[in-house]
Amino acid sequence: MNIEDVREYCLSLAHATEDMPFDESTVAFRVGGKIFAMLGLERTDWFVLKCNPEYATELRERHKEIKPAWHMNKRHWNQIDIYGFLSDQTVRSLIDHSYELVYAKLPHKIRNGLTGE
Repeated sequence: MNIEDVREYCLSLAHATEDMPFDESTVAFRVGGKIFAMLGLERTDWFVLKCNPEYATELRERHKEIKPAWHMNKRHWNQIDIYGFLSDQTVRSLIDHSYELVYAKLPHKIRNGLTGE
């Protein structure tokens, strides 16, 4: 996957939005107003995803392309090297994991508002 593929996949997830809350070179992807992924526009060789802390450690031990995210809580955020050897399926599953973690922690009122319940 390239950085545009990552962007398109993030935006394909239900209720996902994008914005640039920090600067003109970092895109954040959100669900229910909470960030689940970020990518850089100047350095397009990485992107950042939220991760369960135990799973984050396991992923970092197994894949040299996955490191603690710089400038983020390293226990909960991974930085993914887009030009490494991770399969597209693996990258999509990591994005899904991040999205699901964030979605699950949304207050019921926000989740219900997204689903129309």
